[in-house]
Amino acid sequence: MESVLVKEYRAGIMECAHYGHICIVNDQGEIAAAAGNPDFVTFTRSAAKPLQAISAIRGGIVSHYGLSEKEIAIMTASHLAQPDHVEVLESIMQKTGLSEMELICAPSFPLNEESKEDVLRHNGSKRRLYHNCSGKHLGVLAYCKMKGYPLEGYAEPEHPVQQEIIEIMSMMCGIETQQIRLGTDGCGFPVFALPLSAMAAAYAKLACPDLIVDKPTREAVKTITQAMNRYPEMVGGSGRVDSLILQDPNIVAKGGFKGVYCFGLKKERLGIAFKVLDGSEEEWGWIVESILVQIGYSNRPLIEQMKESFTHDIYNDAGKHVGYAETVFQLQSQ
Repeated sequence: MESVLVKEYRAGIMECAHYGHICIVNDQGEIAAAAGNPDFVTFTRSAAKPLQAISAIRGGIVSHYGLSEKEIAIMTASHLAQPDHVEVLESIMQKTGLSEMELICAPSFPLNEESKEDVLRHNGSKRRLYHNCSGKHLGVLAYCKMKGYPLEGYAEPEHPVQQEIIEIMSMMCGIETQQIRLGTDGCGFPVFALPLSAMAAAYAKLACPDLIVDKPTREAVKTITQAMNRYPEMVGGSGRVDSLILQDPNIVAKGGFKGVYCFGLKKERLGIAFKVLDGSEEEWGWIVESILVQIGYSNRPLIEQMKESFTHDIYNDAGKHVGYAETVFQLQSQ
């Protein structure tokens, strides 16, 4: 049974109720706490990106192409195509010799409004590089080029690189590959349907790489998460939950489209995954904040920063205060 996670009020009347599921696992892969169904099956969407980057990093693209930590971080990103993002993406193309036309993600405008307006003001057009998943695609293509894999069809499930990725997903999530159901993501990549408990287990390993038996995979995870923490703005961008909480070096985090969000806590050795069932992302900041408060997270300045950045007050288009939101779920120990 799903749980009510967030209620929104306008003029004292409840206008919206956002239902969903939350799962928290410990470093043994056991469910420690939950709200709703901790084994609810949903698609990972972009929350899988740090995991999808492992094969390329493990395979040696960092030293082969001389990649920077910013370039590693943007391979895990759902970026907004702000100027810094575009600069880093173009640097990857220059170092790897890849062409933008080799990306299969659709040409897009930047998701950041200021960047989009700047493109239009200068008579610019949609680019594949502006797609929020382009960093992931460039990382996988760079690996294919280095390994001699065909670049054509790199996003097809039967392609060797995608076979490597699903094996890594299986290992990190602690489930058999045949238990992972595949769909097609918005960018054209395979997307994985998994229980929230499996997603949380993978994020526990991202936060605590000592749990990973395979040394090359363990070292790749360290490289990826270190880059995400050092350059959090590359992972998301202005106003994104990811980029805010990744400033805390104790947290590894990544959200995905349609309301899925995952993060891991290093000292606490926990992996956390949740899904807002109506697919909304507006509630992420409130839900993450409430989870951190309920587990007694020690970084109070981060929680206060989240309260300021993702205020529970609701304003209309003209900036008038018209309502408020409240998180109503209570985590239950399992």
